[in-house]
Amino acid sequence: MKNTILFLLILSSFTLITSCNENNEYESSQFNLTFNFSHSWDEKTVTNTDFNTIQFTNAHGESLSITKLRYLISRITFEKPNGETLTLDGYNLVDVTNNSNTSFTPIPKIPEGTYSKVSFIFGFNNEDNYDLNYPDLNSVSWNVPEMLGGGYHYMQLEGKFIDNSSTETSYAYHTIRAVNNRVTPQVFKDTFFEVDLGEVTILNDTTFHINMNISKWFDTPNIWNLNDLNNMLMPNFDAQIDMFENGQNVFSLKSIKP
Repeated sequence: MKNTILFLLILSSFTLITSCNENNEYESSQFNLTFNFSHSWDEKTVTNTDFNTIQFTNAHGESLSITKLRYLISRITFEKPNGETLTLDGYNLVDVTNNSNTSFTPIPKIPEGTYSKVSFIFGFNNEDNYDLNYPDLNSVSWNVPEMLGGGYHYMQLEGKFIDNSSTETSYAYHTIRAVNNRVTPQVFKDTFFEVDLGEVTILNDTTFHINMNISKWFDTPNIWNLNDLNNMLMPNFDAQIDMFENGQNVFSLKSIKP
């Protein structure tokens, strides 16, 4: 009897140690991920040192500058081959103007393995967009007026361009959820979109380098005429749809490095 009890105690201790070792092994296979956002105008790298100077030309032929660029990304999601998904907490307001938040390390860590799809949302989806409890966004004038449906901006891109009369004119290319507020009730159309970064294998801490080609906001598939569409774009339902379509071609994955 004593031998039986001793054996059970030894077996119980072994099971506990094995379980702890398995947990330690599991914990050790979790890795940090960093998302770095760079910016370009076609082949030219763009930083805030390039702002406030008219030096870019869009597909319609207008010469323009950039004075502000900031945009929101959210819901970074990893999808396994079996369809299971892991969505990371948090969101990130990339502020190129002030050179802040161009690098983002979300929480939590990611288990090692191969993921068939990695993606993020440009802007907020509808569920996130109407939770107004984001003090940091509320404090930086990121809100959308209630008359336009409320919620938050997805992007603010501003600058100046040379118009048809050779005059330097301001533009404000702001993206939000498309709304037609000329009818009652208001008509909405979703204009957030998913950016698919493709398949990736995570074996250690990993950095994703993602580029926004700013010129694409003005040319693919809709050639943008700044003389006609330069301001008051937020309440312009059709313009928001065109910006949504152009946004599909803006982001690209440049590299993934450990």
